[in-house]
Amino acid sequence: MDRFLVKGAVRGLMGKREKEQTGAGPAGLAEEEGNSRKKPRRVALENGVDEEGLSWRHIRAEGLDCDYTVLFGKAEADEIFQALEKEVDYFTGTQVWISEALPCFPCTGALARVQVFGKWHNVPRKQATYGDAGLTYTFSGLTLSPKPWVPVLERVRDRVSLVTGQTFNFVLVNRYKDGRDHIGEHRDDERELAPGSPIASVSFGASRDFFFRHKDSRGKHPSRRMGVVRLQLAHGSLLMMNHPTNTHWYHSLPVRKKILAPRVNLTFRRVLPTTK
Repeated sequence: MDRFLVKGAVRGLMGKREKEQTGAGPAGLAEEEGNSRKKPRRVALENGVDEEGLSWRHIRAEGLDCDYTVLFGKAEADEIFQALEKEVDYFTGTQVWISEALPCFPCTGALARVQVFGKWHNVPRKQATYGDAGLTYTFSGLTLSPKPWVPVLERVRDRVSLVTGQTFNFVLVNRYKDGRDHIGEHRDDERELAPGSPIASVSFGASRDFFFRHKDSRGKHPSRRMGVVRLQLAHGSLLMMNHPTNTHWYHSLPVRKKILAPRVNLTFRRVLPTTK
């Protein structure tokens, strides 16, 4: 299968933009843009380096629009990771799923076990949700209210808003204890999300592979042959998944058994207020 590969993390003020593409065909649509669209606020269009000293990598393909940077230096990222380990209260409840078509539905932020075709399975990660007062998140008849913000989550949220100009009122926290913990292919396209709003994914801890697969290239008999886009999400990194990425592309964090260290991922979202 043709692939567009983005390797490694951005380093330094002028970290090189890297891409590796093998084969031909639809995968060739993927590219890193320099100045053809509006970038996150503060990003200098001429060289991809913003006034905060961040170097942005722009990942593009048909219907895929993402921006990537290392947002926190190692010392600060280490500090935040330790604070997350102390402050985040993960959910320990259960919820029933009746379809294998939803093996890793990520937006409840509150699952410890799931039922697939009558059998119970542990969710291969820990989850929690935090956000503004009055918000709710509903799926499969279950309505969830996020916990109030804690300082470390507010700190990360505010930094993301500063460099992107986007605001967020909800965050899903996923903790992966090692490389065996994972999340399957899914799209973050739930109806509670504000239409057209981006999702900001911030990672701390072990660096992990992250895959995008176009919806038409999934399954044993895909209707199209499109390249998988693979990133490596580094400690302290930010991945902005802009519209319409979650309409057309599934993403996943696959098993990597050789990774022994934990990772915590924060996906900041803009959730519509509950209507009465």
